[in-house]
Amino acid sequence: MKHETLMLNGLFAACLLVCTLVLGSMLTDRPPTAQTLATTSNACATTATACPLPRS
Repeated sequence: MKHETLMLNGLFAACLLVCTLVLGSMLTDRPPTAQTLATTSNACATTATACPLPRS
């Protein structure tokens, strides 16, 4: 019984750590800047025939 309790406590700690890291990364994420959006929107400009995105 002691072994199972130890394993469950370790699993709980690992899950708590993962959830904390994921929540922290979601809360501290910053939206992309206008410069980043400008460079990524032109990603298909050089590969117009191979780009799966619709032209606007």
